[in-house]
Amino acid sequence: MSVSIKCNEVPNPARSVQLGKAIRTVLLSATLLAPAFAAGADEAKPPLRLCADPTNLPFSSDEPGKPGLYLEIGQAVAQKLGRTVSYNWYKSYFGKRTVRETLLSKQCDAMVGLPLIDDFMGPAVIFSKPIAHEGYALVGARDRKLGGIDDLRGLRVAVQYQSTPQNVLALRDDIQKMTVLSPEEGMTALDQGKVDVAFIWAPVAGWLNKTSYGDKYQIVSTEGDGLLWATAIGFAKTSGALRNEVDGVLPSLQGDISALFAKYGVPNGAAVKFGRADQATTSSVGATEPVTVGQTAAADKPVQTAATSGDAKGDATADAKAGREVFNGTCAHCHGPDAVQAERKIDLRLLKKRYADDMESTFWKTVHDGRPAKGMPAWKDVFSDDELRNVYAYLQSVQDTGGSN
Repeated sequence: MSVSIKCNEVPNPARSVQLGKAIRTVLLSATLLAPAFAAGADEAKPPLRLCADPTNLPFSSDEPGKPGLYLEIGQAVAQKLGRTVSYNWYKSYFGKRTVRETLLSKQCDAMVGLPLIDDFMGPAVIFSKPIAHEGYALVGARDRKLGGIDDLRGLRVAVQYQSTPQNVLALRDDIQKMTVLSPEEGMTALDQGKVDVAFIWAPVAGWLNKTSYGDKYQIVSTEGDGLLWATAIGFAKTSGALRNEVDGVLPSLQGDISALFAKYGVPNGAAVKFGRADQATTSSVGATEPVTVGQTAAADKPVQTAATSGDAKGDATADAKAGREVFNGTCAHCHGPDAVQAERKIDLRLLKKRYADDMESTFWKTVHDGRPAKGMPAWKDVFSDDELRNVYAYLQSVQDTGGSN
């Protein structure tokens, strides 16, 4: 072997050794860093931001050991997508307003448990494939037959205020109805022997039965207009790519989702079929009670406004239409969709009869300050005066001007 040495160049063994070490170090570093770069690529995926209520079990909670059904579903989806999870906490009491303030305001990416119905928030919200069915249930002793509405004949039945069950049973004089304001109140009445059966929202009934009543009651899901609906994961309409990713992993999670429903006591099985409801159709967004979305026969009627002319008529109609949307998204929770309400004391179609010239001042005092003792919250910090003025315009359009108070 011959070695060619350029003129004036003297071999330096020490330098050669150092150069070899440097090359080996670079190669070793590249080898070690390759997996790290691959891991970094996965970690670069942004977290899946979930909209959630911090105090709304069995659906969601900010308690680490008890996250809730919807959050655990969201966590399972995120894991399948190779993402971490973060949360945007917002109270779900305000129904559609919650969706607008969080999901549609880009504060989060997804909201688990929205009702999969055609007209929910119009085209602004798109949905995943269905994840389950939720609705109302009959709750009673385990040895009681609960196979249909006729099995309630002669019984005392707790029904949630302004709910589909209340409407379904309204014309049944052979069933004694007791109105309750919440599933919790219905379960208490049942446990205290004040009623024989509770016809209330199934998810909360199941959760309470599991956690507070030792699983002593049977929970029988019901089916019919406004009694049962599919739920899904909702996204803003601009998040179609994310929705498609989620749809891709949902089939592999159905077993896990069913197990989570069982874990939280939420019934998700065969349902007893009831007839068509005559009044409001309701659906859930994960609040303590279902949030009315205003599907009712009255919703098909055009909004009637006071007789005006020209642009004033157009403005009044627009104001009333905007007010109707706010009303049905929030106020219908208690006062009925499109203000259709069987309980006269909170039937807002009777405001003009009841207060006459004081109708407007009474409205403003009530919506600004609320009536906490009667369950009416103050809305002055939630809606602007312009929004409330639109609600008033809508209520003016639906006042009952005939009959007696």
